[in-house]
Amino acid sequence: MTWLDPEPFLRGVAWRDAKGRPVRADPDDLARLPWDIAERARLPIGVRLEFAAAGASAVEIHYRAEVPAPTESMRSLAHTFALWADGRRVHETAVTPAEEAVAVLELPPGGGPFTVHPPQDRSPRILAVRGVGGALAPAPRRPRWLVHGDSITEGWWSTRPAHAWPAVAGRALGLETVNLGYAGAARGELATAEQMATRPADVLTLAFGTNCWSGVPSSPELLYETTRAFLTLLRRGHPRTPLLLLSPLLHPEAEHTPNALGATLSALREAMEAAARDRVKDGDSHLHVLPGRPLLRPEDLADGLHPNDRGHEKIAQAVTEALAPHI
Repeated sequence: MTWLDPEPFLRGVAWRDAKGRPVRADPDDLARLPWDIAERARLPIGVRLEFAAAGASAVEIHYRAEVPAPTESMRSLAHTFALWADGRRVHETAVTPAEEAVAVLELPPGGGPFTVHPPQDRSPRILAVRGVGGALAPAPRRPRWLVHGDSITEGWWSTRPAHAWPAVAGRALGLETVNLGYAGAARGELATAEQMATRPADVLTLAFGTNCWSGVPSSPELLYETTRAFLTLLRRGHPRTPLLLLSPLLHPEAEHTPNALGATLSALREAMEAAARDRVKDGDSHLHVLPGRPLLRPEDLADGLHPNDRGHEKIAQAVTEALAPHI
């Protein structure tokens, strides 16, 4: 079979850089963003292939990736591709790290639709796809869901990319998830709000705030105004799009511990929720608030901060229930 251009099959793409690679921040507007966001945005978190197969027994994926240097600890980590269908993982294949290679995944009967989650580290770029013994066709487009947050949104400590809460909730809601989670960042950067306002979106979710306690400390008053400003700028591009604000999740160490400005995470959470609710009172009837504190218990955290798979599942369930009536 002839190799096919992967573009019609790719989902979860927000922007592309000058070389055509999927990136997660506007490549023409990086100067206004902190360096950590610019670095995390290079990783194609959440980008995947979605397709149907007519008579094909397998799919071949031609890709290129960065390869760690011989002295790097990640050198031996395989490139793992996971095939999903009907909401479950049906096959995985691991490819020895190489700058350019082909991954082959066997397809179950039925024709799909199928989703392939490629490895997210080492910035893999899909070059071409083709079916073995049959034809591939792009899966139908679904409503686009932009999800902005920090490392938890990016999927840290989930055991697979498909287990991160935005991926789980996206499957449950029938949405095309576009993951704009930036590990270590997402502190209410207003340039991010303006960039999101330019992207097509049928649903929006904001899940930042935890790094406003530690990374760049904020006060409740400052975070209240930052949240209001972020929402105002985002609404300039999406005035009536369903928008869910998920306030910071449980972080036991930070709940009652003052940061450098004397603010606890509990106080910062209350400020974010108040900012969103005040905007609803001002007339934004398409904005909804999901308090993050009750969603998780300490046993749902892998390291005291990031959820394990069970924690990601709980977040996804709560987000699904909160958004479903408004989609």
